[in-house]
Amino acid sequence: MSKFVSVLALAATLLAGASRAQPPASPAMKTDPTQPAFRALYKELVETNTTASVGSCTLAAQEMAAHLKAAGFPDSDLTIFSVPQYPKNGGLVAIYPGTDPKAKAILMLAHLDVVEAKREDWTRDPFTLVEEGGYFYARGSSDDKAQAAIWVDNLIRYKKEGFKPKRAVKMALTCGEEGGGPFNGASWLVQNRKDLIDAAFALNEGAGGQLDDRGKRIAHTVEAGEKTPQSFTLLVTNPGGHSSRPVPDNAIYRLADAIEKIRAYEFPVMINDANKAYLLGMAKIEGGQRGAAMTALVANPRDARADALLSKDPGLHTMLRTTCVATMLSGGHAQNALPQRATATINCRIFPGVSRDEVRSKLISLIGDPQVDVSQVRVARQGEAPAPPLTPQVMGPIEKISAQMWPGVPVIPILQAGATDGKALTAGGIPTYGVSGLFFEPDLGRIHGLNERIGVQSLYEGREFLYRLVKLYADAP
Repeated sequence: MSKFVSVLALAATLLAGASRAQPPASPAMKTDPTQPAFRALYKELVETNTTASVGSCTLAAQEMAAHLKAAGFPDSDLTIFSVPQYPKNGGLVAIYPGTDPKAKAILMLAHLDVVEAKREDWTRDPFTLVEEGGYFYARGSSDDKAQAAIWVDNLIRYKKEGFKPKRAVKMALTCGEEGGGPFNGASWLVQNRKDLIDAAFALNEGAGGQLDDRGKRIAHTVEAGEKTPQSFTLLVTNPGGHSSRPVPDNAIYRLADAIEKIRAYEFPVMINDANKAYLLGMAKIEGGQRGAAMTALVANPRDARADALLSKDPGLHTMLRTTCVATMLSGGHAQNALPQRATATINCRIFPGVSRDEVRSKLISLIGDPQVDVSQVRVARQGEAPAPPLTPQVMGPIEKISAQMWPGVPVIPILQAGATDGKALTAGGIPTYGVSGLFFEPDLGRIHGLNERIGVQSLYEGREFLYRLVKLYADAP
């Protein structure tokens, strides 16, 4: 995932309290007789190991396909895909046909793979779903098997109800999002089988609800754009020599000077629909000096005082601009020799609409030294793409269902500083939005960390939210 961690963490400073509690149940929630079946499906998916080291996404895809077949989906509407080189990195595409052949489908996207987890480090077995103290604990209990299970469950419920949507509803469960393996299913589908997943837009992970330390709902966020991750290598080479005869032209010194110039540079503030909506929405919630600075920066992105204040928060700082930071360093070959080679890795998170080439050119300009070579580290799988538009057709249903379930909780778009598989789809012509209805406390459900968890109530409410939301989209003209 990655995903909405940096933005969701901004809520941690709001309305802080000493104790934590689960939020009150949504007034729109009712007892659901289908809930036990969903819990069993969710448990099966979570307990299927899909780590890159020893797991199998293909097995998980086959299990989910079996549930859909049992619900009445014909084989013609189910596609399990993989490539011969990586047979365990497969995925599943399912299609629920619509009644209007002219209406473009909507796509439900989630990834099956999870981050590695060592049993000796966890309090509980990371691959056994444990319900305890109002939470579900397990690796993938949140990221991203919660949403994957909900998507499968949605299709089963629609099928059993005899729902006849205008638009086709598609689902893609893919592998490789967490970066632990060599194959990325979402990118492969865009490049090789776009016909299977083509849609007017897609719904994905990347955003969710924010709770404060007391369990109060603060905001329901919608991801409307992601930054592009891209690393660059700085390389300096030199004839070297004996360390007893130092000379000014030293590869490590040249590299250090280059890094210092990058460190000193701040990319300018950029405002698009996503971070504009976030700043204006959070300004109303936060108020005070920070709220005023948020409003001021939207009005004038060159407002240095507002930028300085907000950029003290790392999450806001990265949401406002492209960032580049040194993450790896290597140089020299012997303690008694002048270095013949020195390298550094600069990891950048590039603002939507800005190209990798533009950033590389800026780094070269900043360094101003032709002896420092700047090259891209293997181009990231996500393509370059502008943020998808925040249209009323997309936002209206989210706001409607959110208001029904959580009255008074604002819906706020965000720009995601991390990256999800949505980047590949948006670049491939399928605008992708992160929305889940899953609310998290400031610890973010410990995503990617030890003892990952999600609130039991949060999971069930997110299930209901996404069930209603997809139905509304599917019947929209």
